[in-house]
Amino acid sequence: MKNTMRSSDTRYSVGSKLFLVVLVLTVCLNVSTRTAENSPLPRKAAAVRSARAADVYVTAKATTDRLTKKASLKFEPAGEPDEHIPTVIIDKDKTFQTIVGIGGALTDASAETFYKLPVSKQQEILTALFDKEQGNGFSLFRTSIHSCDFSSASYTYAEVPGDKGLQHFNIKPDLKYRIPFIKAALEKTGRDFKLYASPWSPPAWMKTNNDMLQGGKLRPEYYATWANYFVRFVQEYEKAGIPLWGLTVQNEPMAKQTWESCIYTAAEERDFVKNHLGPTLQKSGLSRLKLMIWDHNRGIIYQRAKVMYDDPEAAKFVWGTGFHWYTGDHFDNVRLVHDAYPNKELMFTEGTEATFDAAKVNDWQWGETFGKSMVMDFNNWASGWTAWNVILDEKGGPNHVGNYCMAPIICDTRTGALTYMNSFYYLGHFSKFVRPGAKRIVCSSNSDDLLATAFINPDGRIAVVVLNQTEKEIAFQTWIEGTAVKTNSPAHSIITLVL
Repeated sequence: MKNTMRSSDTRYSVGSKLFLVVLVLTVCLNVSTRTAENSPLPRKAAAVRSARAADVYVTAKATTDRLTKKASLKFEPAGEPDEHIPTVIIDKDKTFQTIVGIGGALTDASAETFYKLPVSKQQEILTALFDKEQGNGFSLFRTSIHSCDFSSASYTYAEVPGDKGLQHFNIKPDLKYRIPFIKAALEKTGRDFKLYASPWSPPAWMKTNNDMLQGGKLRPEYYATWANYFVRFVQEYEKAGIPLWGLTVQNEPMAKQTWESCIYTAAEERDFVKNHLGPTLQKSGLSRLKLMIWDHNRGIIYQRAKVMYDDPEAAKFVWGTGFHWYTGDHFDNVRLVHDAYPNKELMFTEGTEATFDAAKVNDWQWGETFGKSMVMDFNNWASGWTAWNVILDEKGGPNHVGNYCMAPIICDTRTGALTYMNSFYYLGHFSKFVRPGAKRIVCSSNSDDLLATAFINPDGRIAVVVLNQTEKEIAFQTWIEGTAVKTNSPAHSIITLVL
């Protein structure tokens, strides 16, 4: 028995050793296999990061660079950023608001100017403004509900006084220029197109001053009629082949102007939305439309938003708050609205360079005004950005009260010559590379001389926009995930890096 046991122990011992050897070899092989599979991942990720390239586009004063593509730059491994080296730090994993779009206003003035130009120039404009590949790729648009100051005359869709049932409503005035122009833009964008509309004034017969101009208020007895007017406008435009994405309640409701205007206090706007416009849109099957309030300057935007949003019966109809730029910057006020009401959106709905002056069309400040506003508005939670008229004529019109302004493209209807203001290119540094559905991501600049913002697009591409408003060229680096790319920001320039 002992010998047997010894023999058995020996066989067991040998077998055990063989088993252990096989086991060790198997484990080593598996470990080796997993290492072969897994260890390249960090190296691969590092390689991908170091292989990341940036396409660089530049617009700069005192150069010929206008949205000019430069040589691509390669990211290199980099340690922790040095606080003394100007750096734009990107974190693509921290996302904020989703971008609706970027564009401008398709007004009567823009449309009329367009159709006074030779066909070749019309095509150039359509490409420059709306084409995603060859132009700026505008995707967000505003228009007016009947006339505004940028119309050749004051008009409405319901000219018969006392027509509460809107039996005589028609959009005939828009059929000559505006609707064809909007449809041309719609076709050129490839339907990457969102249009919202704003009224400047109800018809004179609905107002306390019996005038579309010079302020005045909507008479209470016409609240319901005016709400139905919005619905009819949307329905008639959609019959004409133009889909609406949104509405604002009233353009600049605190401004008494020499052109079409109408005054609402915050409480009056709230009550009109709560008791009339909101329910009317809902019962008409138009609750999908994005309704925006205020549509005026940043200065008192918080107070106007608070009055609306603190009333849940009014707030439920409202998508967000629109704002303009005509009385100071006040960028923090935009952020305060988001901080207090994070479920409501913010939209820049109007901004124009300046009163028209042919001698100042090429001044560099106009583009920088756009660039600064866009960086700051997006960084303070704006979901979209809409410039004023996309084109105007050689006088900065047409405008039926002589309120002539600049526009990204000035068109000489006498000669067909087009002048692209630098604001056109500053807009393009955003609209061409920040597409609808993009999300803002962390973008932190350690230089007071470089304003920056960044977005990740639905296709994964990252757009970083860097603005230099100083008189000096600034060498800086863009840092992301342990890699960096170095470049120079020329004096008075805007750069978009596409990663």
